[in-house]
Amino acid sequence: MDSRSAAHVLTRIAALIEISGGNRYKARAYEGAAQALRAIDTDDLAPLVRSGEVAELPGIGPATLSVIRELVETGESSYLERLNAEVPEGLLELLRVPTLGAAKIQQLHEALDIRSLDDLETAARDGRLATVKGFGPRGVDKVLKGIERLRASGSSRLLPAALIEGARVLASVRSHPDVRRAELAGSVRRHVEVVRDIDIVTGCDTQPDRVAALFASAPGVRRSTSKGGGRVLISYVDGTCLDLQCVADRDFVVALWRATGSEGHVAQALAHAGGRLRLQEDSLLGADGRAIEVADEPALYAMLGLAYVPPELREGTVEVDAAARGELPRLVTTDDIRGVLHCHSTYSDGKATVAEMGAAARARGWRYIGISDHSQAAFYAGGLKGDEVLAQHEEIDRLNDSFTDFRILKGIEADILADGRLDYDEDVLDRFDYVIGSVHSRFAMGEAQMTERILTALDDPRLTILAHPTGRLLLNREPYAIDMAAVIDKAAETGVALELNCDPHRLDIDWRYLHGAKEKGVTIEIGPDAHSVRGLDWVALGVGMARKGWIEAGDVLNARELDDVLEFARRRRSGRVPATRVRP
Repeated sequence: MDSRSAAHVLTRIAALIEISGGNRYKARAYEGAAQALRAIDTDDLAPLVRSGEVAELPGIGPATLSVIRELVETGESSYLERLNAEVPEGLLELLRVPTLGAAKIQQLHEALDIRSLDDLETAARDGRLATVKGFGPRGVDKVLKGIERLRASGSSRLLPAALIEGARVLASVRSHPDVRRAELAGSVRRHVEVVRDIDIVTGCDTQPDRVAALFASAPGVRRSTSKGGGRVLISYVDGTCLDLQCVADRDFVVALWRATGSEGHVAQALAHAGGRLRLQEDSLLGADGRAIEVADEPALYAMLGLAYVPPELREGTVEVDAAARGELPRLVTTDDIRGVLHCHSTYSDGKATVAEMGAAARARGWRYIGISDHSQAAFYAGGLKGDEVLAQHEEIDRLNDSFTDFRILKGIEADILADGRLDYDEDVLDRFDYVIGSVHSRFAMGEAQMTERILTALDDPRLTILAHPTGRLLLNREPYAIDMAAVIDKAAETGVALELNCDPHRLDIDWRYLHGAKEKGVTIEIGPDAHSVRGLDWVALGVGMARKGWIEAGDVLNARELDDVLEFARRRRSGRVPATRVRP
């Protein structure tokens, strides 16, 4: 029994417990055990069970260990079989529908005998769903849109999950004795926000077809499809999809470049070579038809007559033309970040205190952190009332007195109200070092009304940063209707910074807007929207998205030193347009 298959069983048990109305803490215990097994990534759990090593893993308790032992001994779980008999299999898929949690699914099953995604869609369309308590016309519409998004996304997952799973699979591939080297490719390497499958390219010492076949028949594989030429599509029991390409090691660089894509980028780069070079399978051929050995990707681009194009930019837009002119940007890196500004604490809905968030930011080598808890209109998130603002500011002053090389800034995430006003009156807003404005309500406004709402807020000189401008939640909620071109133009005119929110469910502003915003001189703030110490680590994800949008350090507000950030906010408040770019 391999660890991936065992983890899948534990995850399924956790889901079935939850959806049947069982103890939530018990369900979490099984999911925690599944995570522990995924981390060890072994093809045979038996030796680790016999030695007691599995029992010592964090998250493994007596009940979960009993299931693991049964899986090792028999290949099956009697507990899972019992739960499967009690819960219709189709209910599990309903957990993936946005807005539907375990309690609502249980309610629908009892009220309408909903057993599958098809049952749910039929009930939504024939009017029965609207008769269930808690579901009206708007609720039914949300369910239908959620089903549509689920079917469109298929096996898609957010980039952080794909990066974690990709690293795990890559480590397994690299451990094979016939694999000389292997790298992630495809959409993961290009840092696309939603990923359908994991692409890996390997350079092999032996026959690529034979190596690919070995991976296709490994433990934990549900099905596989050979595409020939050492390429195989593998689906694992836990739903992970792997597109594995095994090539002779001499062809590795070209195969990696081709598999990284995008198709448009590869075609444009080859077209630029003007017939001097062409691809044959995964070999690069010269004008004489002979294969050319390529040392690495920079050498490949040089042969094509291009500057090296970072993987994040390879989307087939204008990057090849820019590379031909030598005009590619010097992309921002995590080392350029000097501090963060969009962070929450226990004063509103955060999980860490102001002191804990400050210590964590300082430990990461940053020079400042801004605490920007929710404003009073966000009552559902513990928004701060006036006296709580004063108490927080007093605490920040005390903490700052203890620093000589670090500072905690006084920020706020003020709701943009329906008429475009910022939450709080002017006297309160003037107490903050900077103000972040966000839309957290009335998402159903029409495009004209929503755009006017946000443009009105951008006219307020107290607004420093517009956060998550489109309100999207990836794989869950579509962006609200808004004219982003008008918002970008207004931000350029007023000097308001636009946020690239690093929360993996948001990654908003969409990277596709960033290049145009940069061209208009708009300043970008890379904000973790951290609600915990761990949330600060999402900055790296945001930097990756900024790189896809052609963003350089000089374009980023929080790549600036503390005094420059404060000056940016002061100039906004005075009605002057802040400097849009600072040399790093």
